[in-house]
Amino acid sequence: MKVIIINGPNLNLLGTREPSIYGTQTFEEYLSDLRAEFTSLTIDYFQSNIEGVLIDKIQEVGFSYHFIILNAGGYTHTSVAISDAIASVKTECIEVHISQPAAREEYRHNSLISGKCKASISGFGLGSYKLALLSLSTQA
Repeated sequence: MKVIIINGPNLNLLGTREPSIYGTQTFEEYLSDLRAEFTSLTIDYFQSNIEGVLIDKIQEVGFSYHFIILNAGGYTHTSVAISDAIASVKTECIEVHISQPAAREEYRHNSLISGKCKASISGFGLGSYKLALLSLSTQA
């Protein structure tokens, strides 16, 4: 099964950005652990801080991958265009967040993308990605 993790803005700074919220491990380090654990899955990775580039990637992989795991970062709460991109492709999407948006600032309480996704997982730190992959590995 072919899966892609797509991370949005500021997630390239994991490991150094607000470690009390996001932890101290870089995503690349964590990705290596995920690939070692989920050997039955092909896990690709993409990150961009630019909304249009994220949309281009969703459209590029949205007809050839089995699943997209998407952490749209701050665009979760603002991007109708990313929501439309998810709705426009065949590949199902799982929304993932490291923190629990509902427990943070009020403007983070609303997700414009969750209604277009198969599921949403949040609040488990980087483990949110692992939970998404666990759900997929039972289907592989």
